[in-house]
Amino acid sequence: MVTLFLLILAGFVLLIAGADFIVKSSVAMANKLKIPPLIVGLTVVAFGTSAPEFVVSLTSALEGAEGLVLGNVVGSNIANILLILGSSVLIYPIYFDRRAFFRDYGFLLLVTLVFVCFALTGVFVFWMGVVMLLMLAAFIVLNYLSARNKAGGEYVSAWDHKSWPFVIVAAVLGSSAIVYGADLLVDGAVGIAKAFGVSAEIIGLTVIAVGTSLPELATSCVAAWRKQNDLAVGNVLGSNIWNIVFIMGAAAAVTDVEVPAQFVRYDIWVMLAATLLLLLSVWRRAYLGRIYGALFVICYIAYLTSQVLIARGLV
Repeated sequence: MVTLFLLILAGFVLLIAGADFIVKSSVAMANKLKIPPLIVGLTVVAFGTSAPEFVVSLTSALEGAEGLVLGNVVGSNIANILLILGSSVLIYPIYFDRRAFFRDYGFLLLVTLVFVCFALTGVFVFWMGVVMLLMLAAFIVLNYLSARNKAGGEYVSAWDHKSWPFVIVAAVLGSSAIVYGADLLVDGAVGIAKAFGVSAEIIGLTVIAVGTSLPELATSCVAAWRKQNDLAVGNVLGSNIWNIVFIMGAAAAVTDVEVPAQFVRYDIWVMLAATLLLLLSVWRRAYLGRIYGALFVICYIAYLTSQVLIARGLV
């Protein structure tokens, strides 16, 4: 048991260091390429911080652990909005570009609705995976076209003066650190969870979802601390999009993924509700204050509580 806790501690250290590298290098990239940090957050950073979900989900799909696959994607998306974005807002209120936000949020809502419709069929099959991967390609192309006509340089990075090789190596090292750190955290947390006899679905929705979302948590919180708000928001929106269309799309393209009954009854609707809650929170103005941050975190605590009750057969 002590070894498991040491794994978790080591994972935290790697996540924090990796997140700092990712934020500095991604902002430096944005400034060098003259594109907005929001675009970098939606693509480069979102992909890097979604790597743990991808590795865990693809491995679980190949091993036939559908509960872990769906739990990882659904649970991570819920955690990204309620826990990660909520925690970031508690650190520092977030202001963002309204037009850019609603464009990318609209795409997130679209892929979330597609995901829910596919899940209601009871199984993700090959053609569904292809559809989601094509949506990912469209997302990347649209963001590239949008970025071409916008100026960058909104934020200053300590590494703006560094050479391209330095920035690229730093980004790779940062991504590697958060992936390996998340892996250590998941190994330790899953070991502890299994000791208490928790089901694969519950582990996927809670322990693994939170563990693989820690890169997003670390990156967004560091970005919020540095007052680089667009990067924090873009990381969450982008990661949720990548989780659905890339991670779930790749898993479904490789093998059929059956949907456990609990997800159809409850969890996919919580994911959709969290996505809509974000929309309601910023409907009037492009701003998220600490009140909404607290509300998001409280909602996530309530969701975790409901999973404990489900695990104990009380609901």
